[in-house]
Amino acid sequence: MKKNKISKNWIKKQKKDIFVKQSKIEGYKSRAVYKIKEINEKFKIFNNGMSIIDLGAAPGSWSQYLAKHIKNGKLLSIDLVEIEKIEGIKHIVGDFTEEKNKKKIQEYFGEKIDTVISDMAQNTTGNKNLDSINTGELCKEAILFSKNILKSKGFFVSKIFMGSSFKEVLELAKNIFTEVRIYKPLASRRDSKESYIICKFLR
Repeated sequence: MKKNKISKNWIKKQKKDIFVKQSKIEGYKSRAVYKIKEINEKFKIFNNGMSIIDLGAAPGSWSQYLAKHIKNGKLLSIDLVEIEKIEGIKHIVGDFTEEKNKKKIQEYFGEKIDTVISDMAQNTTGNKNLDSINTGELCKEAILFSKNILKSKGFFVSKIFMGSSFKEVLELAKNIFTEVRIYKPLASRRDSKESYIICKFLR
């Protein structure tokens, strides 16, 4: 009964959500696109010709944004599931932490890259603290991955939940990057603990 109530509330929110409506009008796969759009407008991350990987890319709206706004770039997405083909994006189905997939990523780019972006989150359990911990672990994996693949002046952008794992993630990021910011875009729902960590320049 409780699950049905939550589902009904979610559907109600979706119908009223201006970002959901706008994403349908503009042909994006989800409202999440407006998070990366706002982050880019504020922090000036993307430029033409960049090499970028989108971790945990499904359903693909962040990759759509990259494909639409970056000319002559080298763009790659990876997720555990297949996504609908996006022109200009190569997609790998798999876990980015597995060595075989790291090798595929290295072979595709052939060199260090400019930017790593991630909107990954573990499937929610209903326990906000546990969800924060699980997503925090994903973010830490993405930070360590970025350390090995980014150019010295590279960018890293990732979802992060404000919770018990937040300080640990922030400390790791500050040990690896010289500049670390936390930002909550307008498209992140007010009642969500979701924010984004924006890092640049490897130490």
